Parts: sequence; structure tokens; C-alpha cells
Amino acid sequence: MKLVIGLDGQSSGEKALEFAKNMAASMDSCELIVVYVIEWSPFSFQTAEENAQRHKRREEEISIAMERVLNPAIGSLKDAGLNARAVVRHGDVADTIDDIAHEEGASQIIVARSSAGGLTTRLFGSSTGNLVMNARVPVTVVA
Repeated sequence: MKLVIGLDGQSSGEKALEFAKNMAASMDSCELIVVYVIEWSPFSFQTAEENAQRHKRREEEISIAMERVLNPAIGSLKDAGLNARAVVRHGDVADTIDDIAHEEGASQIIVARSSAGGLTTRLFGSSTGNLVMNARVPVTVVA
């Protein structure tokens, strides 16, 4: 079984991680795919120089997300003896999480609810409705 966990870089993500960790620990075999989505619109017309700067900025954002959010999460899961890996992508939060879950053949998506900001704030705007209503697998929202 595969579970996708959407993190937002806020403390609320710990709730989603803990929920997924407990769920995975009760299974014989489970892979946890920890996801961080950086909001990014591909619809922008720029010069070649601007596109080069944009690409560099994207690479820097991925590196920061891995260092600050995903590596600590993956370390925690692996320390608990679980099989986990990280994915960072740019795009629309709900669509990207759903796409990753679909591509990976995941059984479920797990996200946390928060009033703090980041992914969960975006999720509990129009993105959460889109994710919950349109995801191709069940979505668990951890309070």
C-alpha cells in the first residue's frame, strides 16, 4: 500500500505525519510518499533571461523545501522503521497532490487542517474542495 502525505512546512504537517506513521505502522507493507507542492503557474510569457532566472529560482525553492521540510519528515519516518521518500513539485496544490497520488498508485492522500497558512490554508480554500471532491483516491484531512 502507498500513502501520499501532503505537507505545508507548518507545524500542522506533524499531525498528518503522525497520522500516516500510525496508519503505516499497523500495516504489513506500506510506502509513505511525503509531498511538498510549491505554488507555481506555468502560464507566464517571459524573455529567455527571465526564464533562466525563473528556472534557477525553481531549483532553489526545491532545495529549500527538501532541506527544511521534507528531509526532517523523511528522517522521522525512517527512524520509526518505515519506508518513506520525498517528492517536491511546482504547480497547483490540489491538482499536483492528486497527480502524484495517481502516478504512484497510492491508496490514500493525507493532509492536515490548519489555520496557520501555507499548504493547508490554500487547501482549505478552493484547493481543499477541489482535492476532496476531485481526487482519484480517498483523502483524509487530519484536524
